[in-house]
Amino acid sequence: MKHVFENFVEIVKRLRKECPWDKEQTHMSIRHNLLEETYETIETIEENNFTELKKELGDILLHVVMHSIIAEEEKKFNLEEVIQLEIEKLIRRHPHIFGNVKVNNVLEVKQNWEKIKLQEGRNSILDGVPIELPALQKAFRIQDKTAKIGFQWENKDDAWKKVEEEISEFQNEVKTNDENKIEEEFGDILFALVNYGRYLNINPENALRKTNKKFISRFSFIESELKKIGKKVDESSLEEMDTLWNKAKKKLKSF
Repeated sequence: MKHVFENFVEIVKRLRKECPWDKEQTHMSIRHNLLEETYETIETIEENNFTELKKELGDILLHVVMHSIIAEEEKKFNLEEVIQLEIEKLIRRHPHIFGNVKVNNVLEVKQNWEKIKLQEGRNSILDGVPIELPALQKAFRIQDKTAKIGFQWENKDDAWKKVEEEISEFQNEVKTNDENKIEEEFGDILFALVNYGRYLNINPENALRKTNKKFISRFSFIESELKKIGKKVDESSLEEMDTLWNKAKKKLKSF
């Protein structure tokens, strides 16, 4: 294992020196590639495709090593420091494993985790929530973090009442035609729904990704069926497409 990893690092270092493309890259130039690789990895997990997951994890590892080597070249830090810091953090944030702290359940583990992060110098419980995180996932993370210190409804029924309240406020704003207020209230509905889903152990990003996949599958079925009779979707009526949509729902039950 050690030999394989060291060989991998040496290969990346050589690419930085000899490959015209690799040696031109910076933290900024490949930052979006790291995001793409992360999404591709998530996709293989959702598809339960371990052959591709193995490949995608390697791609993410490449980015970790590449960024570390670039930083070393700039005399900022090196790969060994990255690994050492992570080791120290894992030990520090798991006192119930590496220390004498006793915990009774997962909730207490999470609560301790947040307390330790505050002790590490963070000013807010919300520090560390990435700015660029997709909005639904960010809402989930914000609510999850604040819930750990007790800032949440007592039960899911109260959380649902908040959803209904936000829907009512949204409907009232729609009547005013004030686009800014309408958008704001629509955001409030989404935020409240994310919170309600949290009580049901639903991750909103995962849920919406599945729905998107389902929609694409069913709409592709509509396009395929119309193509068989020589028609395109923009040449078809809503009634025709709706009939095929219902057919797709029955045929593609796995989606």
